[in-house]
Amino acid sequence: MGKIIAVVNQKGGVGKTTSAVNLAAAVGAKGKNVLLVDIDPQGNATSGMGLNKRELEKSSYDVIINGTPAREVIHKTEFEGVDVLPANMNLAGAELELVDTNRRESSLKTALALVKAEYDYIFMDCPPSLGLITLNALCASDTVLVPIQCEYYALEGLSQLMATIRQVKRLYNPMIEIEGVLLTMYDGRLNLTNQVVEELKRFFPKKVYSTPIPRNVKLSEAPSYGQPVMYYDKSSKGAQAYNDLADEFIRKSV
Repeated sequence: MGKIIAVVNQKGGVGKTTSAVNLAAAVGAKGKNVLLVDIDPQGNATSGMGLNKRELEKSSYDVIINGTPAREVIHKTEFEGVDVLPANMNLAGAELELVDTNRRESSLKTALALVKAEYDYIFMDCPPSLGLITLNALCASDTVLVPIQCEYYALEGLSQLMATIRQVKRLYNPMIEIEGVLLTMYDGRLNLTNQVVEELKRFFPKKVYSTPIPRNVKLSEAPSYGQPVMYYDKSSKGAQAYNDLADEFIRKSV
């Protein structure tokens, strides 16, 4: 039975999509069956995996709003072990459409339950907000992976995210746990970086991954070629970091 991991941070620009795409690719390359579910209306995880979001006949919008079976929407990718359930701008209006829906928080959970057994891991790239789509992801997930940029403001939104996860745990999904906290855009030479890391380790004992993701130009370039960084430039620091993270993730998530 697969494990569902929501990659969540309501703050934008923290490397959330980069981490979802590259961790999914690195875990897939290690022989695991992986599904990457894109539920961000921007569809960046979709294009980062080489799919043209403008040419999609169906997307995660159809799964969440219309009840289309996930299997009809999933695409094989050219990358080892990775399938994608893609997104496009249709999803932008989904929050409003969900408001009047019965069991509006459970649409995604119901859909993914039918394909969960086919994958070792299902990663969900969530929108940078704590709205109904993210609530759907949290209700469907076993765990939450939180990418955090190593800067002061990153800590400010964390308490809001944790309050939301606690509320979901109490009301909808008693099994949900923190998978791990991932340090992104890491520069160990900066005092502020080290202060943020210490603060996070206090806040999340034993949950902060020992593999940080450095700032790396190849990580920024790879999406424009529709490739995860390990396929774009395997020798880059970014590719090596996500490869190491995949090892640590698999080891800890058993």
